[in-house]
Amino acid sequence: MLRVFCAPNGGYGNELGVVRDGSVLPERSDRQAFAAKLGFSETVFVDDPERGVVDIYTPTLRLPFAGHPCVGTAWLLDVPELVTPAGVVGARQDGEFSWIEARPEWAPPRTLRQYATAAEVDALPVPEPGTWIYAWAWEDEPAGRVRARAFPGRDDGIDEDEATGAAALLLTAELNRALNITQGKGSQLLTAPQPNNWIELAGRVTLET
Repeated sequence: MLRVFCAPNGGYGNELGVVRDGSVLPERSDRQAFAAKLGFSETVFVDDPERGVVDIYTPTLRLPFAGHPCVGTAWLLDVPELVTPAGVVGARQDGEFSWIEARPEWAPPRTLRQYATAAEVDALPVPEPGTWIYAWAWEDEPAGRVRARAFPGRDDGIDEDEATGAAALLLTAELNRALNITQGKGSQLLTAPQPNNWIELAGRVTLET
């Protein structure tokens, strides 16, 4: 178990389950059942650790790509790339941060909803299931500092996602600028646009078990 997108003090972050030997659960139905049993927002099955081939699941569905699973698994495997169903994700380590490079169109659809102040984002109740909402506001627009909260709306027990890399990619693509995002209770995500519509995404990763 990892925590991805931790705060500078090592706290917070989003839990991630990684099955390092995916061959122990080769069937998709078994993987889906295991991800549901763990109950994390995502669980990764590593099918080839040397090539970085991965398979990602939420408690209820399989994802072609997701941000925090790729950041965490790239850190754990220490590989230059990950192979996802969506495409090849570049990876690198830079000091305390694990970086990936991906395309925003790989991210599942989210509703990006801007608010006037960070306090409004902080005060939001969990909305009714049905729409995946990424609520955000500028904390310091000139500095690119964003306050965000994420509500998957899937009715699968994950009412709020502590740190959501895919949504950060979408927001970065929309704003076309580097961002320093504080999401959830205190997780930190960094992004940086790259040429040809690629975006880098980074966070701190810690090993729990």
